[in-house]
Amino acid sequence: MVNALLLEFRVRNYRSFRNENVLSLVAASDRSLERTNTVGTGIPYLPRAVRGAVVYGANASGKSNLIRALQVMRGIVLESASVQHNQTFNVQPFRLDEDSATQPTLFEVTIMLDGVRYQYGFEFTSTRIRAEWLLVYQKAKPQKWFDRRASETGGKDRYEFGSHLVGPKRIWHDATRDNALFLSAAVQLNSEALAPLYRWFAEDLVVFPDGGEMPFEFSTSMLQTPGAGARIAAMLRAADLAITSISAEPRKGVRHSFKLQPGQGPTDVTVEEKDVLLPKFKHTVGGVSAEFDLLEESQGTQKVYSLAGPLFDVLEKGRVVVIDELDRSLHPLLVRQVIETFQDPELNPHGAQLIFTTHDTAQLDNTLFRRDQIWLTEKPRASQVSELVPLTEFSPRKGEALERNYLGGRYGGVPILASRLVDGSPSAEK
Repeated sequence: MVNALLLEFRVRNYRSFRNENVLSLVAASDRSLERTNTVGTGIPYLPRAVRGAVVYGANASGKSNLIRALQVMRGIVLESASVQHNQTFNVQPFRLDEDSATQPTLFEVTIMLDGVRYQYGFEFTSTRIRAEWLLVYQKAKPQKWFDRRASETGGKDRYEFGSHLVGPKRIWHDATRDNALFLSAAVQLNSEALAPLYRWFAEDLVVFPDGGEMPFEFSTSMLQTPGAGARIAAMLRAADLAITSISAEPRKGVRHSFKLQPGQGPTDVTVEEKDVLLPKFKHTVGGVSAEFDLLEESQGTQKVYSLAGPLFDVLEKGRVVVIDELDRSLHPLLVRQVIETFQDPELNPHGAQLIFTTHDTAQLDNTLFRRDQIWLTEKPRASQVSELVPLTEFSPRKGEALERNYLGGRYGGVPILASRLVDGSPSAEK
């Protein structure tokens, strides 16, 4: 059963995205790969969503900024209610024109939770929330649950509430500071109606920036679960055929913990000795076996191992995982295996979604992706403004050689290379 789906993410005036851009996971009417690559929403007017999306583009074209935008939105939702009154947001608007540098940044998501569609967003500057809104679609017609706008004269924010949002709205409103989200403050004060939306950000949106690099502890903890441990071992064997089994060995270690206070650095530093589970990898070749620590394995094996546990957890719970540069340190066949796992209804029965950026053109394959799952980022040199463009805008034919045409520049999203790169002499663009 599918409980949660991301349908759309909207961003404006964040880093290189000056204009409003939309990443949509609503499936087009195209019937290709419908059984595997799409999932039913239960909403008659939006019947299907895709199980994932891939974003291609040249270096510095904006791919990572799209991932960062989702990560920043999630962080503000989770943390704004607990920050101090005078704390500021580390917002980074587009800075290469004077107007944008002073305008607010916009984030908005449209998600489906248990058959109900939520459209939630906000605008903010470094010092305050400028606007915040929530529309809920229990049927085709939207219900305005709340709409918040900052006063242009410096007075109190203006709120409009719909009748469908129940609870002590005045108390929640009064408790919401200028630099906090109403959603976050209301949930902190036990709003049951808004809790599902907040939990989606907290539990169902998983963002891995910087190539999906992450600690290995989560995967190691999952080794203790027989089913999950077997799946992780199987995935590792696909990366390194000599690995026959994985185990977790407790060792004495030292754990450092601290709180980071803005302007003060680490505080409340504690050091404790405790048992730490470390993975051991058994390799067998020609009847001879040996065990290796994680750091003795290749970078590719280390990354597959660190990602395996979180990915299987996402699949089991039907979450959304967003990964910048999924292909970093991974062989194209392993990347393909991860994609196919998410797009296999039997392996992904709960509708988990995978969104990732990559330079790996081997995945531009009509048998792997629908045309409405492929996106491109462009950043013209003259403006330095990133634009997110769906492949469908180029009207590719069914069966078209996507990889060849992409590398040939038909869809954009490829770098403009100079004829001379490092000799210091003038270069002419090709």
